Amino acid sequence: MKIYTINPSDYKELIEIWEASVRATHDFLKEEDVLFFKTLILEQYFDAVDLHCAKDEHGKILGFIGVADDNIEMLFISPDCRRQGVGRVLIDYAINCQGAIQVDVNEQNPQAIGFYKHIGFKVVGRSATDSQGKPFPLLHMTLNTI
Repeated sequence: MKIYTINPSDYKELIEIWEASVRATHDFLKEEDVLFFKTLILEQYFDAVDLHCAKDEHGKILGFIGVADDNIEMLFISPDCRRQGVGRVLIDYAINCQGAIQVDVNEQNPQAIGFYKHIGFKVVGRSATDSQGKPFPLLHMTLNTI
């Protein structure tokens, strides 16, 4: 597994991974929410972050991460690649190569919260809504460097 920079030509594959991952882990979202966010991600969010992906030896994208400033804005792993170290490899890259030390996690996604805590992040705050003002509470986490 190697890390690669994403090109816009990869967006179609990324959005497929994003949607499959969201449907597997974000059961609190309604169908209209998934479609709303899918459009935003394709039209705005992918271009707003520094995107990298993990690929297998055949060039298949297994997961991707997007970082802006020092914040992990997105991390999505293909459902059939979960629990195989893909997320850890991408997080390590984001921390060590992109300077990522913060992440906002949906409070309703306990698997993601547990993953980030395992990596060494701690909860430092909470928002009742997401960045779009939707009623999806976020936990603000930072890398525990002590």
